[in-house]
Amino acid sequence: MENLSFNGNVKVIGAVEQISDKFKKRSLVVTIEGQYPQHIEVQAVNDRVVMFDNLLPGDAVTCHINLRGREWQDPKGGVKYFNTLECLKLDKVG
Repeated sequence: MENLSFNGNVKVIGAVEQISDKFKKRSLVVTIEGQYPQHIEVQAVNDRVVMFDNLLPGDAVTCHINLRGREWQDPKGGVKYFNTLECLKLDKVG
């Protein structure tokens, strides 16, 4: 999918989660201000988790993301769909 980007202010910086020997992830919540503020969670994986190291709540950022989706089938045969906003690049503004 085409890469997307948005601007906002850092609200929450998550801790690094080591999922397996080869996979780790970290989340970041960015608030887009407006009449109805939107709190958008993005995720960095593996080597990209360090992108969030020098951020503080309130920092203005531009997030460059890739929208990812996947299908999951539970043991009973039900199907669910999940979306992830994967942060590819993060720029501090100002």
